[in-house]
Amino acid sequence: MNRTSVARVLRAAMVACGVAALLLLLVDCGPLLLGYSGAGSGSAVLLPFVAVGVCAVGLGFVLPRVDAAVGRLTHHREVTPYSALAAAAARIRAGSLEQALPGLAQVLADGTGATRAVVWLAVGDRLVAAAEHPPRVSTGSDEEHVPNLAVLLARPGTDHVVPVLDGAELRAALAIGKPDAPITPADQRLVQDVANGAALLLRGVAQNAELAERVRRADDLATQLDDSRQRLSQAREVERRRLVMELAHATGDRLAALRAEVDRAHGALECRPEVAAAAHEALVRARGGLDELLDRFRVIARGVYPAVLRDQGPAAALDEVATDLPRPVRLTGSLGGRLDWEIESGLYYVTAAALHALAGRPAEGELVVAFGRADGRATVRIDDAAPDVTPDRLRTALADDVERLVALGGDLELILPDGPERPLGMRAWVPDHLEPVVESGAGAELGVR
Repeated sequence: MNRTSVARVLRAAMVACGVAALLLLLVDCGPLLLGYSGAGSGSAVLLPFVAVGVCAVGLGFVLPRVDAAVGRLTHHREVTPYSALAAAAARIRAGSLEQALPGLAQVLADGTGATRAVVWLAVGDRLVAAAEHPPRVSTGSDEEHVPNLAVLLARPGTDHVVPVLDGAELRAALAIGKPDAPITPADQRLVQDVANGAALLLRGVAQNAELAERVRRADDLATQLDDSRQRLSQAREVERRRLVMELAHATGDRLAALRAEVDRAHGALECRPEVAAAAHEALVRARGGLDELLDRFRVIARGVYPAVLRDQGPAAALDEVATDLPRPVRLTGSLGGRLDWEIESGLYYVTAAALHALAGRPAEGELVVAFGRADGRATVRIDDAAPDVTPDRLRTALADDVERLVALGGDLELILPDGPERPLGMRAWVPDHLEPVVESGAGAELGVR
């Protein structure tokens, strides 16, 4: 007779003996317990039926314990490896760790007859207990973890451990404990088969997480692209306003003066031919004003679209700007080669605006402009040891150019004077390559340190 038949006979015998004993106890001792006797009593007639009902209800509570006792005596379990694998496959198809891992632990315990089965997940450089059967009562303490497989196998109550591998990468480990019975080859095969299925589950979960992260990243990039377009549009509007103001302030007065000189010359020639010398002098002044106006337009044109900046870079373009200023300017450092047009133009415009604000009038001492490039940033710093403007005026003069730098992902900080060791100046920076950057909303104002 095989082990299955012995287990079934023993189970039936234990159940039959238990039911018979309970029936005899209730039928024979029931009248004494109820305080009456006599076969003709109506209650005595109903007592056997009551006893059968009590036995039927009690079987539901007793059968699990009977099965456990039969399993310990015969080392037999009703759950076969095939049914356990089918149950494991159903758990794996759940698709989420929260639904699958407790079921896998139960499958291991039922399929191998283990008293305890634990699923350990690889988290960083350690293994963390993610599910176990039977479940432990939570004590609110820290999670259970071990540093590696060797320590896990040496733990009390752990008799067999199988790693869950995804290629060469450890994803998890399955552990069972059978203190009252040996680990059979069938148990080892079952745990290994469940581990193979768990590897597929964990790989699918990891791929789903990676896909979700890529989708989230794509959404973030789309948002960043929209924000970048809005910032660039705002920068174009700022530049348009700057150009309009520059043309109005730089040319309005000169055009008015030139018109007055021409009107005076015209009147002198028509009304008083004898004063031709005065008319000639007025025309000479008008010609000088016109030449000055043309030079001013050339300066403005260089500021709007400097050809030197496009051909030779910001250092050469700023050197051309410095030659028109009444105060000496010294350029030092290097950007380490050419950069994108947007980066070079951003540094050029903010530096040119600072030079006009600091060196627009004659003053003692020179301005020092230092270029630099390090840690993924291109920088320009201006130091003025003898400033002729206040920090507030410099901040106002550079406000529009700060918006341009922020649109490019950079910023500008104003350096307040603090004795001879720390002159007035500013430091501007932008990334040395362009990519979408999400700003937190700050940065539209100058930083001060």
